[in-house]
Amino acid sequence: MALFDRFRRRDREAAAPLYAAVVARARDPHWYLAGAPDTLDGRFDMVAAVLSMVLLRLEEEQVEPEAARQIVAQLTERFIDDMDAQVRQIGFGDIIVGKHVGRMMGMLGGRLGAYRDGVAAGDLSTALVRNLWRGEPPADGAVAEVGAGLLGLRRALDAVPLATLQAGRLA
Repeated sequence: MALFDRFRRRDREAAAPLYAAVVARARDPHWYLAGAPDTLDGRFDMVAAVLSMVLLRLEEEQVEPEAARQIVAQLTERFIDDMDAQVRQIGFGDIIVGKHVGRMMGMLGGRLGAYRDGVAAGDLSTALVRNLWRGEPPADGAVAEVGAGLLGLRRALDAVPLATLQAGRLA
């Protein structure tokens, strides 16, 4: 079993630079200066939004689709590991950590679907108000600015080769 654990850890480590880049992009102050909520929930939602843009790019990989699917799996595992650590750091006990992480995975899945639809329509405003602002009215211009930033990131990711993306360079 230890042999399999080593391979699994290495696979998760393969996505470490990309996941670190996703988190760094989500933590960029410009999102919060634009009006994204600088709260625990707001930061989770910015990670989910940026991660969704990367996952959508990987879904559309034409040159190396199998490699992209592996990166998606590795990246998702990194997200789970990170959320597990964050929930534990907040102070949740072992008994309920899995439940909270499972809920966060469900939230990521819902957001991914909403952002997929928004990207296809060229407008993330409905998804952003519902998810990032949790239905609360955002500051004037905040939705447009954050939405434009995310759509710009999504477009820029199209020009990034898969190996470059995996190395943690988003655009």
